[in-house]
Amino acid sequence: MTTTELERPARPPVFHHLSTGRKARNHLATVLVSLAFLIALVPLVWLLATVVIKGWRALVSPDWFTHSLKGVLPDQFAGGIYHALYGSLAQALVCAVIAVPIGILAAIYLVEYGRGWLARLTTFMVDILSGVPSIVAALFIFALWISTFGLEQSAFAVSLALVLLMLPVVVRSCEEMLRLVPQELREASYALGIPKWKTIVRVVLPTALSGIVTGSMLALARVLGETAPVLVLVGYSQSINFNIFDGNMTSLPLFIYNQFTNPTAAGQLRIWGAALTLILLVMLFNLIATVISRFSAIKTK
Repeated sequence: MTTTELERPARPPVFHHLSTGRKARNHLATVLVSLAFLIALVPLVWLLATVVIKGWRALVSPDWFTHSLKGVLPDQFAGGIYHALYGSLAQALVCAVIAVPIGILAAIYLVEYGRGWLARLTTFMVDILSGVPSIVAALFIFALWISTFGLEQSAFAVSLALVLLMLPVVVRSCEEMLRLVPQELREASYALGIPKWKTIVRVVLPTALSGIVTGSMLALARVLGETAPVLVLVGYSQSINFNIFDGNMTSLPLFIYNQFTNPTAAGQLRIWGAALTLILLVMLFNLIATVISRFSAIKTK
């Protein structure tokens, strides 16, 4: 090969023009996909518009986020959802404290150590949990926590049921994030003589931290609106209760369900206001997860 041939730039690839038939099929597929997206968007926009139109007046009330319904008559639009909002956040926070560490540890085991029958069993159980309906999780906790151990209905029992629903989501999301960490980073750490456990703690987990946090936030938003556990495992209260281990505690789903028995205009307004509050709360968690994922993405270079 001569010097001239080595210095000659590579010939750019030649792209042939698409035929008319292929262009038509491409445009048809684009139109069909866009139409399917618009059809799927219609009920979502309709639902959001209905909730906003019927519930915005409750949110602008000065007592909506600062007062409970203690001493409020059924036909009197006063008070707010302070007690229900606290109940939802408290139950979700306790659930996250239990589910997130267990889910991260399970994901680390499956990705870094999982071999043999125990790893297959763990994966199988995670798949089973991901398909368990919320009412089944609530009934299981009721049979174990209340019927077997003889403990009272409480918000903590609700959190335990939510753990069963949140755990598989955390495991799957963390597992995928850990698999995205380049193997070269692990091998470079091993080459420096760093043991495997310290490599996981100092290299793998910090690299995948943003994805783990994002997955945990999405899992938390997924269980925040569950209704079955609160209907089975805790009683309704019109006032605030800060003790998650004793007494009735209202959450936003339980608040909405209870107000269905109130046919007055005030009760209906509370229903739509609580529904809009719950939607905004879930949207807030999803927005936080999106921001964390966008500005803390895993960098492989």
